[in-house]
Amino acid sequence: MNGSRIVAVGHYQPARILTNEDLAGMVDTSDEWITSRVGIRTRHIAGPDEPVDELAAHAAAKALAAAGLTPADIDLVLVATSTAVDRSPNMAARVAARLGIPSPAAMDINVVCAGFTHALATADHAVRAGGATRALVIGADKMSDVTDWTDRTTCVLVGDGAGAAVVEASGEQGIGPVLWGSVPEMGHAVRIEGQPARFAQEGQSVYRWATTKLPAIARGACERAGYAPEDLAAVVLHQANLRIIEPLAQKLGAVNAVVARDVTESGNTSAASIPLAFSKLVEQGRISSGDPVLLFGFGGNLSYGGQVVRCP
Repeated sequence: MNGSRIVAVGHYQPARILTNEDLAGMVDTSDEWITSRVGIRTRHIAGPDEPVDELAAHAAAKALAAAGLTPADIDLVLVATSTAVDRSPNMAARVAARLGIPSPAAMDINVVCAGFTHALATADHAVRAGGATRALVIGADKMSDVTDWTDRTTCVLVGDGAGAAVVEASGEQGIGPVLWGSVPEMGHAVRIEGQPARFAQEGQSVYRWATTKLPAIARGACERAGYAPEDLAAVVLHQANLRIIEPLAQKLGAVNAVVARDVTESGNTSAASIPLAFSKLVEQGRISSGDPVLLFGFGGNLSYGGQVVRCP
């Protein structure tokens, strides 16, 4: 085996839906103000009894079921998250315990909004190197836990959720080479820090960086996999803001691709946003098995990471 592939995906969102009208009753905002600036209409919010690992486990269980696998078939669990409350046990170990996965390697990866694509690349490398047979890769965040619900500039953006993928060895390259990096000197532009931890960002700085610097990097990820942007069947960018997603996709030049716009109904779910949106496209039948799909994350640390994958 000289490659790896995604064999199944799954996602999960909490039942509670918070609308723009609900937010207008909490802070000085309106549906028009939110939709015109970020394109978000609704978001799902987890309750106090729904921790991050529970969201992650629900998504992972769906991916396992879709793959026709059991927990015993998994020997590597990677969870991309930046909203873990405790340091140990980590989210990956907690998810493994919830699902009954015996003796896996279990690691968390914190690259904030680019976390899932980093975790997927790590799983690809581990499987191709023989360090794992099958990996469960999860992006899960409970952004509502780190949000100041009196700050109208941030509370309108966030949502909670999880998405997951099962990765296994393949004779073909089902997961393309990753293109990843960061701008550490600008790490202050997106932050989750303090006691209690709170999400904050410099919105204009992030917008300028995302819309001017990232299109060329996203094209580079396509080139590494041997694709031109017009060959893509779908583009799944980090679901940060519709005003970032649409110009970035346009500048990329993926003229024939379905562009994921799950941000409109899910908000910014950080590391969950890419697998969540990807899983929905698969579930809705908007992309077909074998289709080339660009996954591209960006955000906290001003990190980025992307790869072209084959749809399961």
